[in-house]
Amino acid sequence: MTQSNPPTPPKRLVDRDVHGHTPRGPWAEVAEAQWSDWRWQQRNRLTSLTDFEGLISLTDGERAAFEACSDRFRVAVTPYYATLMSPDDPSCPIRRQALPQPEELEPHPEDRLDPLGEEAYMPVPGLTHRYPDRALLYVTHHCPVYCRHCTRKRKVSDPSSTLAKRQLDTAIGYLRDHPEVRDVLISGGDPLTLSDDRLAAIVAALTEIPHIEVLRLCTRNPVTLPSRLTDDLLDKLAPYQPLLIHTHFNHPAECTPEAARCLRRLADRGFSVANQMVLLRGINDDAERVREVNHWLLRQRCRPYYLFQADLAEGVSHFRTPIETGVEIIRALRGHTSGMAVPHFVVDAPGGGGKIPLVPEYVTGRDDDHLIFENYAGDTYRYPLR
Repeated sequence: MTQSNPPTPPKRLVDRDVHGHTPRGPWAEVAEAQWSDWRWQQRNRLTSLTDFEGLISLTDGERAAFEACSDRFRVAVTPYYATLMSPDDPSCPIRRQALPQPEELEPHPEDRLDPLGEEAYMPVPGLTHRYPDRALLYVTHHCPVYCRHCTRKRKVSDPSSTLAKRQLDTAIGYLRDHPEVRDVLISGGDPLTLSDDRLAAIVAALTEIPHIEVLRLCTRNPVTLPSRLTDDLLDKLAPYQPLLIHTHFNHPAECTPEAARCLRRLADRGFSVANQMVLLRGINDDAERVREVNHWLLRQRCRPYYLFQADLAEGVSHFRTPIETGVEIIRALRGHTSGMAVPHFVVDAPGGGGKIPLVPEYVTGRDDDHLIFENYAGDTYRYPLR
């Protein structure tokens, strides 16, 4: 009996996400081998006003903020991420995330240098142990792009804040001596700014600790520098499972074909990938944008995990929305799209209180025998208490 070939799978919606390239703007003549080399991207980051002059029409406010912020929080943008900026629109979500804005210089009475109390829960340099079974390991101060809404402005981009090898060894020793820790987040800065070998060595050292069951690698490189996720890097990291990847897409403009291929490459190699979006005023503070990003993420096999209320970090108040905004976004998503596309909306409590989930209120009352609630469409139902 002749065996027939399997049918060709139909062309799916996901295919459109991975075709083509992001236009390169002023880098149109750069050879493909250079453009796709993450080291070239790192070396050619835009860091000064002069670098941006020929790329976008800077406003007077952006120029003034650029100069005033130079000694507070550095500017660095990869050529790839810079191509996503609108040259003429100051409200462009990429520009607002990457370039200083005048509002960044306006202090807010609730702003804090260390909004999450990470230093207070730091038993040894570079390690925050706040939750009973989880710890965060800070391995670098570098990022491909220094996001203006960063919660760690006090140390990210500051070379003096990076861990010396001796301090890193001490932090890993602490983890080795605390068997209650089963889950470690490797963060920074962005850990993927380290070399392949250095990052793999850190992951290997943590994997050798018997009671550590899960490692999480926190990186925004799929958004700002997707070429960093090379086959060589994934070859070095793939043996250390479960190694979960947490990334940070905020807006549909970041959902490019290059980013899609990066996420799919991670999924193909067996990595579980999740997204932690930050709710930002004027960027993604409406349900339609959040839905669009999350549907796109699911097509790339990346789970929408958290929607964070913006932290009380210094210079971030202009990004923060009322908490009710996030609750209403969740209400607009819940029931109107699949549960997989609905993230947890959380506030990281100031001073180290940890993540507090916030959800719309669906319970409207109770009587002696029933709980009364409404569903996503506003219809009322009764459910027996016993």
